[in-house]
Amino acid sequence: MGVALGLLGACAIAENAVDRATFEVRGTTVLMGGEITTRTPATLRALLVRNPQITTVVQTVMPGSLDDEAVIEMGYLLRANGINTHLTAQSEIYSGAVDLFLAGAQRSMEQGAVIGVHSWADGFGEGTSYPPDAPEHRSTVRYTQDMLGSADFYWFTLQAAPSDGIHEMTLDEIARFGILTQPIQK
Repeated sequence: MGVALGLLGACAIAENAVDRATFEVRGTTVLMGGEITTRTPATLRALLVRNPQITTVVQTVMPGSLDDEAVIEMGYLLRANGINTHLTAQSEIYSGAVDLFLAGAQRSMEQGAVIGVHSWADGFGEGTSYPPDAPEHRSTVRYTQDMLGSADFYWFTLQAAPSDGIHEMTLDEIARFGILTQPIQK
């Protein structure tokens, strides 16, 4: 059993060591898809250095992240550079990719885009199993407050669905938590 668990852990580390996100520059826009890993912040940073004209990250289909700290690092990078985030009608973002979306200086989406949220789990329990003042919440609470002005959205995600589920946000929920800074485009 220990060997099998060790192999699973090694596979998870190996998966996280490879950048599984994709980037395609189109003028002032970069299309981003895939899964965020520990390597993705370095890839994004290098892309922005090579393409200083980038003003908007369009997230396509992104199942989430394998590294929450990488998402936070990328989010602060986008916000510091005044970069906007946008979702097309075909975009589907989940979990950590939603946290990245929050970093946009301006956040917009077209009707039909999907924003899916859920709780996190760390191998010891769900995010909801930790008291609100637990250190496990601190960095994401701070990040959400920095991006949205309140941590209410973070606490909502913990209750919306368990870590192995997903809750697709309604338009009312998107409005209630101030996810967008621009009206939905039809």
